[in-house]
Amino acid sequence: MKRLILALILITGPLFAVTPDEVLDDPALEARAREISAGLRCVVCQGENIDESNAAIAKDLRLLVRERLLAGDTNDEVVDFIVERYGEYVLMRPTTGGANVILWYAGPALFLLALLGAGLYLRGRSRATETGTALSGDEEARLRELLGD
Repeated sequence: MKRLILALILITGPLFAVTPDEVLDDPALEARAREISAGLRCVVCQGENIDESNAAIAKDLRLLVRERLLAGDTNDEVVDFIVERYGEYVLMRPTTGGANVILWYAGPALFLLALLGAGLYLRGRSRATETGTALSGDEEARLRELLGD
């Protein structure tokens, strides 16, 4: 029973992050606020969006999103305003332009480079074993002498 209660608390915990006093009266605006909040990262929790986080800064960001929507901003204008204030780190999915191109493509590029290097290494090893380097007669005699044959 205790496990069930704990599981319910853990599962529903994020639902309680947005308090009733933050919810907008207009359902359309509230839906837009939820949509925007889902794409904004809590700068304290790092792995949660601001709707899921109970941190004070997340609450401030939720209120800021709702203020900007009430002021008449579009969704993009709200996100741009928050990114301008807090940086791109606040986005759950950073943009793929500018310097972020390096971050988006460095991992796959390094993986392909590692595959190429491994392939060249294995190819070189297989060629070395194919050609083989037979021992000369003197080397074979010395080897037999060392092994005591």
